[in-house]
Amino acid sequence: MAARFSELVIDSRDPESLAAWWAEVLGYRVLGRDDDGAVEIGPEAGFGGAAPTLVFAPVADPDPGKSRLHIDVNATDRDQDAELQRLLDLGATRADVGQTGEESWHVLADPEGNPFCLLRRRLDPL
Repeated sequence: MAARFSELVIDSRDPESLAAWWAEVLGYRVLGRDDDGAVEIGPEAGFGGAAPTLVFAPVADPDPGKSRLHIDVNATDRDQDAELQRLLDLGATRADVGQTGEESWHVLADPEGNPFCLLRRRLDPL
């Protein structure tokens, strides 16, 4: 028996706004909202499907230190350059985490400054 990766919890100053942004990026929808202000987004299949859900948990002041985890995304219906432009148009910003410029991926930050990578390989949609 093995465990399955089912969801990722992300501290956020504005869970509603950040959840909406990531839902647009990933083609997810809001699955639920908790009384404490947390917002869960995921694929149409919902929690427990092939892809993990994301839960944006409210915190007054997220830890400003270097994050030990980040999200990698891949385009599903366009090439990497077109997806990069889409993400920048949605409000992502380029981030420098010490890359050389020779990488096959792009390092970006979401509207709250959380780094994520756009990888080159295109994946089939779920």
